[in-house]
Amino acid sequence: MEKFHSLAEWSDLADKYGISLAEVVVKWEASVSGRSETEIRNKMQNNLVVMKKSIEEGLQKKDATMGGLANGEAVKVYDAIKNGVIADDRISRVSYRALAVGELNAAMGCIVAAPTAGACGILPATLVTVAEEKNSSDRELVNALFVAAGIGIIIAEKATIAGAEGGCQAECGSAASMAAGAVVYLNKGTPEQVLDAAALALKSALGLVCDPVAGLVEVPCIKRNAHMAVQALAAADLALAGVKSIIPADEVIGAMSEIGRDMASKYKETSRGGLAVTPTGKRIMEELLGNS
Repeated sequence: MEKFHSLAEWSDLADKYGISLAEVVVKWEASVSGRSETEIRNKMQNNLVVMKKSIEEGLQKKDATMGGLANGEAVKVYDAIKNGVIADDRISRVSYRALAVGELNAAMGCIVAAPTAGACGILPATLVTVAEEKNSSDRELVNALFVAAGIGIIIAEKATIAGAEGGCQAECGSAASMAAGAVVYLNKGTPEQVLDAAALALKSALGLVCDPVAGLVEVPCIKRNAHMAVQALAAADLALAGVKSIIPADEVIGAMSEIGRDMASKYKETSRGGLAVTPTGKRIMEELLGNS
């Protein structure tokens, strides 16, 4: 299987060979890695297992996060649902799941970087929530993960997935784009709708800065995962309803790359701008440094 260098080429390959977007990714990975398609699918199945487990472990987490800035937030949302304080709907469910994975990561637990550790809660939270609604099989979820991977491959090639290089638009923005496309695929949307969802989600994250307080992946990162997971669901719903992205997905990725290059370094994971240098952000930094 030949390599695709844009989301449009990816879709064209699926059409050319009469296969799904997921199958294109699997066959391409097999051709470049030398591994069998079965091995590749088994590896992605293992990723899915880890993702599901990270949600469960995040809700049961006992260990404190590195900076102690984000403990028990997922449980608060989960308990609020159980107690009828907030609605038991896809927004609340995707929120506590994204928070759970983010908190587990910040406590040095086992997660899947999708595409990065800082954005690790978005993809599992959205897919598990939608799969729960649709009673999707693990095989369907694995295929959706390959679609997410296809989107991530092009973002990484044409722009970046690193906050240090492109700000949080490259981390949480990329994850939301991947998740939105994967959700559309899980809902049996067309390849065109998958790309529209990816574009719609990423467009809403353009310019998002990476400003971790005290240099830790806790504030604002963990709660940002919850917000961006909800945004991914909204983008998927829009695309499935027939709403198109006027700017094609590949061009949105190009815009993200340009913005990332122009973004000041203080907004790219250096903790020298944004929330990190607010009075409270500085106080937290001083307190943590004093305790180290």
